[in-house]
Amino acid sequence: MSLSLFPVFVVGLLGSVHCGAMCGGIVGALSLTPPRTRAGVAVIALRPAVADRASLHVAAYNAGRIASYMTAGAVAGGVAQGAGTLSALPQLQAGAYWLANAMLVALGLHLMNAWSGIAHIERAGQLVWRRLRPQLARIGPPDTPGRMFAAGALWGWLPCAMVYSVLVTAMLSGSVVSGALTMLAFGLGTLPMMLALGLLGARLRGWLRLAAVRIGCGLLVLGFGVTGLLRAAGGLPPSWLHLLCLAP
Repeated sequence: MSLSLFPVFVVGLLGSVHCGAMCGGIVGALSLTPPRTRAGVAVIALRPAVADRASLHVAAYNAGRIASYMTAGAVAGGVAQGAGTLSALPQLQAGAYWLANAMLVALGLHLMNAWSGIAHIERAGQLVWRRLRPQLARIGPPDTPGRMFAAGALWGWLPCAMVYSVLVTAMLSGSVVSGALTMLAFGLGTLPMMLALGLLGARLRGWLRLAAVRIGCGLLVLGFGVTGLLRAAGGLPPSWLHLLCLAP
């Protein structure tokens, strides 16, 4: 099933307001890790400027994070691809289409602080996170791009309702490659905000907590979901609407 990746990218861009609360402090703290020391003395010779080091670390962290999203998307798309021989596949795809857009409606309400029911999905994801989180200690101090990439790859599995809502779309795509590309589009949508959070830290997080910002972004995500549901119900014609909603 072919999907337009543009709405997925925009959902990531708008929904990254949620990332500010979930991951902004994490990436900000990791990017400001002090230089390694040798015999108690900071190793500063031949090291880049602090700003350059922070930028490189933030980029590596986000590369790892997006890589984990793509892995999850590939698995979700592979599940649907594996079910391709089932006679009930069209009905399963239709159900996934409705679910994907309903999740966007729930996410929009969550961003607006109008309904927090979607948080129950995040609590369910704690089952996986409890097994992965201890691995962070094995990475060591995140003071190199490689370690930052590894940290991002683990933190990418942090329970997040926004990620789960897009994973339903990745499953709807129907193949391993399409599922990975769907999550890549989503990850790239979150990238501007996450890069800014890593470099600006608390100043930007304060702005993201403003009610007007959250309500505005939530309304747009909600609009994507409602448009998709109306189209699924046959209340809206096809054509260019595939650019504005999750549609097969």
